[in-house]
Amino acid sequence: MQRRYLLTSAAAAVLALAACKDSPPASGAAKAQAQPVSMAAIEAGAKGFVVGSPMSVRTVYVFFDAQCPHCSALWRAAKPLKAQAKFVWIPVGLINKSSESQGAALLAAKDPVALMDEHEASMAAQKGGISGMGDFDAQRELVKKNTALMNSFGFASVPSIVAQHAQTGALVTREGSMPTAALAALLGLQAPAQ
Repeated sequence: MQRRYLLTSAAAAVLALAACKDSPPASGAAKAQAQPVSMAAIEAGAKGFVVGSPMSVRTVYVFFDAQCPHCSALWRAAKPLKAQAKFVWIPVGLINKSSESQGAALLAAKDPVALMDEHEASMAAQKGGISGMGDFDAQRELVKKNTALMNSFGFASVPSIVAQHAQTGALVTREGSMPTAALAALLGLQAPAQ
């Protein structure tokens, strides 16, 4: 009985981490069925919090799961670029039960950026992140809507990035994390000095 429980737990962990990637997934049938990615649809239908200048003409949307270690890596990689773009972090619930409640807590926070930093420090210390306990029913519904919107685009993993290239204006999308210099190149931003 205990062995079967361990195997079931291991299988669940593998499936959860499959939704969290540091590299782009192979394209498949799910993408063929998806609606086209649209920044206007994200702006109209998603709820997130802003990191960087709210008045920036450049907006980068990031669908993320609070339990995703690759989303944590992208959070750190994006920080040096926040002076050049407005990053809108959009919580979704994919990995486990805590994903939705922690995303809701972030949306409900008076200072979501500070709470996200606290959450990431807790995750790095392997303490599970911030508490998602509280009366966040309205925010939980927003996280569910964010998740449905992300899924409608056919994204198969988090983090998922959507932006317009700063120099060409072309729509860019990317699933998975990357270091700061690669993120800057993807977005057409100036890479920070080393």
